[in-house]
Amino acid sequence: MSSGKHRVVIVGGGFAGLSAARALRKADADVTVIDRANHHLFQPLLYQVATGGLSPADISAPIRGLLSKSRNTKVLLAEVTGVDVSARSLATTSGPVEYDTLVLATGSTHSYFGNGSWAENAPGLKSLDDATAIRRKILLAFEAAEQAKSEDERRSWLTFAIVGAGPTGVEMAGAIGELARQTLKNDFRGFDPSTARALHIEAGPRVLPTYSESLSPKAEKSLKKLGVEVLTQTRVTDVSEQGITVERDGASEEIPAKTAIWAAGVQSSPLGAMLADSVNADSSSGELELDRIGRVPVNDDLTIPGHPEIFVLGDLASFPHQDGSPLRGTADVAAAEGKYAGRVISRRLKGKSAPKPFRFRDLGKLAVIGRSSAVADLRFLRFGGFLAWQFWLFIHILKLVSYQNRATVLVQWASSYFSRNRSARLITGKLDWSELKGGATAEDESDSGRGAA
Repeated sequence: MSSGKHRVVIVGGGFAGLSAARALRKADADVTVIDRANHHLFQPLLYQVATGGLSPADISAPIRGLLSKSRNTKVLLAEVTGVDVSARSLATTSGPVEYDTLVLATGSTHSYFGNGSWAENAPGLKSLDDATAIRRKILLAFEAAEQAKSEDERRSWLTFAIVGAGPTGVEMAGAIGELARQTLKNDFRGFDPSTARALHIEAGPRVLPTYSESLSPKAEKSLKKLGVEVLTQTRVTDVSEQGITVERDGASEEIPAKTAIWAAGVQSSPLGAMLADSVNADSSSGELELDRIGRVPVNDDLTIPGHPEIFVLGDLASFPHQDGSPLRGTADVAAAEGKYAGRVISRRLKGKSAPKPFRFRDLGKLAVIGRSSAVADLRFLRFGGFLAWQFWLFIHILKLVSYQNRATVLVQWASSYFSRNRSARLITGKLDWSELKGGATAEDESDSGRGAA
């Protein structure tokens, strides 16, 4: 039964949605947070789960637990399948949900630039499921190399291709290099794990293209120390189960690589397109046009044109009002937008005027490249090395939303630093033995009825 209070519906339990909900915890409103996962996730550390450095629970926390003290807030485990702006209603897997104010903060997903078929063989990294699937893929590659029948087969298993040289790609490439040369160095008898080949592939001229140009050589040098081969101005033209095809200096090359990881592009959540379709069907509010990666244009108060009751935040929003370019899709931006949206809604409910337009003060960017090495691109200072690494550790510990997560990650990182071990390198799920052969062949299938040892 409805309480008659103003209904605020927040879709997405990431940094933006969680910050908005927390900002509304004392508001005279009924707040509903909808997410298709029951947990909040700290995405910047997903690569550590994917390489066995941390466990999934170390970087996530139940949304219900995080909002348990917000007595006006309920959490709904569901997926939004449609938006009706004229009726102010959402279609969800749990049934229709009506709203007076709507906050959309559903983030982004992978973009394969029109080559969606590559996703099966080159997974991206956006969720815990992605991270554990990639961890499985990486660790199975080493297990398969131990059982390889030829050097060519072993070489293809031990070749890892990381596509995209943004922060996620750089951190993933460095972690795989560290895993092969330090963590696993004494674990196998049939081959030397340090012979693994990690290829870091970037279509542009340098790694970390959104960082200061002076930091790219530092990052590349750190990657090479970990045995990572950096291939810039190299474009991927195909991805298959057996490897990747690249184009470089006008020549095409096929690289046998059983493990490919995609970190080359993002696309905003499909909810943006659903919203645009609904707004455009209601001709009274004007046309809503998404940008090239599916982001929703927003006003300087984070609402969409013609609909002051709808806020769009985080990776789903295109906010160009500060310097003409949309704000970066980072946890800091999302959290600040969520807090601001919560303030705007609270002031409206109290009959107060809106606060000043949203502004974000960007303090800089950080990327880690293996043990004791990182780069920092701050507002007035750019540096790399051990000091940048310490700064990266400190900032990322602070950004974890749960005190328990902070303590666990701190202990785990300290243990890993001194032992050079990655304790969460587990292959989970039922194993299909053909995975160790790169997929079952016709001969494998004909032999399957001959018995097992």
